[in-house]
Amino acid sequence: MAPIDPHSFTDSTHPLTTHIALTLYFHFPSSTIHATALLTLQNPCTGPLSLDTRSLVIHKILDPETLTPLPFTLSSSEHPINGRHLTVSLNNHSSILILYSTSPSSSALQWLSPPQTFKKIHPFVYTQCQSVHARSVFPCQDTPAARVCYSAKLNVPRQLSAVMSARHCGHRDPVGSDLDGVLTKEATEFGFDLKSLWCEEGRVVEEFVMEQPIPPYLFAFAVGELGFREVGPRTRVYSEAVDGVLDAAAREFAGTEEMMRQAEGLFGEYDWERFDLLVLPPSFPYGGMENPRMVFLTPTVIKGDASGAQVVAHELAHSWTGNLITNKNNEHFWLNEGFTTYAERRIVEVVQGEDIAALNVGIGWRGLNEEMERFKDNMEFTKLKNNQEGVDPDDMYSQVPYEKGFQFLWRIERQIGRPAFDEFLKKYIATFKFKSIDTETFLDFLKANIPGIEKEIDLQQWTEGTGIPPDAQEPVSNLYTKIMSLANDFKLGRMPREDEVCDWKGQEWELYLENLSKAVEASQVIALDARYRLSESKDYEVKVAFLQLAISSRCRDYYGEVEKTLKEVGRMKYLRPLYSGLVQGAGKDEEKILAKRVFAEARECYHPIAQGVVEAILAKHV
Repeated sequence: MAPIDPHSFTDSTHPLTTHIALTLYFHFPSSTIHATALLTLQNPCTGPLSLDTRSLVIHKILDPETLTPLPFTLSSSEHPINGRHLTVSLNNHSSILILYSTSPSSSALQWLSPPQTFKKIHPFVYTQCQSVHARSVFPCQDTPAARVCYSAKLNVPRQLSAVMSARHCGHRDPVGSDLDGVLTKEATEFGFDLKSLWCEEGRVVEEFVMEQPIPPYLFAFAVGELGFREVGPRTRVYSEAVDGVLDAAAREFAGTEEMMRQAEGLFGEYDWERFDLLVLPPSFPYGGMENPRMVFLTPTVIKGDASGAQVVAHELAHSWTGNLITNKNNEHFWLNEGFTTYAERRIVEVVQGEDIAALNVGIGWRGLNEEMERFKDNMEFTKLKNNQEGVDPDDMYSQVPYEKGFQFLWRIERQIGRPAFDEFLKKYIATFKFKSIDTETFLDFLKANIPGIEKEIDLQQWTEGTGIPPDAQEPVSNLYTKIMSLANDFKLGRMPREDEVCDWKGQEWELYLENLSKAVEASQVIALDARYRLSESKDYEVKVAFLQLAISSRCRDYYGEVEKTLKEVGRMKYLRPLYSGLVQGAGKDEEKILAKRVFAEARECYHPIAQGVVEAILAKHV
């Protein structure tokens, strides 16, 4: 094998897939999808073809022209990170048809029973395919290097509807001809008659097409009882059909079209036609996921003051950096996230002002320094370009590619000036759109377009060195300086006066709390909360930052609120520090018991990716 990605069985000597046509039958009682996948290759192939799978049952693989079986093997054991290696034997084939079923243990899928949803009436299922989980929804070359177009027919219960990271092009009754060309006349490949199930009463087919090539991790769908609100000419906000959630989301994201216009001014035309938003149930493990045309969001970004739009700014920025230009594999993840964090802050600066953008930089700076402490025993993970052989990308997910990547690009901007950097950025996007690239490709392009830059900035130290380079920089703004000064005063026992914080929103409090000493006394924590009710904040960024402070000071008065928070949300940004705070360090027997009990009780409400992250934390420290 000649692998192109440490997290994939894809072989660089094999042709890449260019298109996937899917038929997906959703069976909610068994948390299973019965499916067919027609893979089209960039050129005919003779010999083995390697594909990635995880937790899939492969029923048959057929020649799509004759529907005769093709020989295949599936590795006998599952690799803990990469899944199972599917090898198909081809003889001048340019396409293959795979008949398969997912399993309830699919790492990309979370199946929610009615009690786990907002309305508690109908079930719900959604995907989270980044970084390496598309392979648990369909067999594929699950690497960002293999960009694909796709089409999909989703057969779902009539009372539900579907959205995808693709253009919606049909809503109709199912017909038997939907499966013509993918099942033999006997239609027994699944061990049951899928064609009869497909055409049952009470089912509906939703059709989608994605005509632009995307990396597999951007494949996404959600199925449930969905409603929507129009918030702009290119944007709808979707969620479960709950008026309160939809109305709050519509208010929070009312400024999306203005944000899109500002982003187009900075980075060029928006290439994806629609920019719709889906607010998922609280179990969604990330703040947002930049699926093209249909961004997925956690409900924790609905804060009531429009500040949650910052997460939308990040996902919007991905429309250029990440979705148009993609890292070749996860070892170059900073090309996605460093660029997007830079682009997000440029959008925020225009829409919300320089002070707010500086606050974001300050929060990120604090986060980057904390990651240096987290990875002090494995400094490889503090590099922008790093070695991930044998490493689960979910386990090493951190702020480093975001914030160190941002700092690197900000350093280049300071060196050559913003006008020159803006010109460079637009040329970079135009040159590599719809391509997947690595760090070396970026550096070659940088040096070719900004001659002599390598003499001004140590590019190797920035991309391959550990830690934070000496020419990284804290933000400079009056508001940032004031907040940092007040945080330092707290160490001396002075609490901020109400007139000093009367106009603070979530980001100001977040920056303040994250810069307080973790060695504060429990009495100080209680006094701060008595005055400002931070433990009751509706902004989870503020609440979780405060609860981290309470845990570090052993202020057990707040352990009930910690438990409640861990059971309310599944966003890993909150789960990771709260569980880690409870179990890390000496003399924490009571806290470890609490963490184990809460996880046992909350586990089924977390997405499989989040379950794995918390299990890894507990395995290391409990």
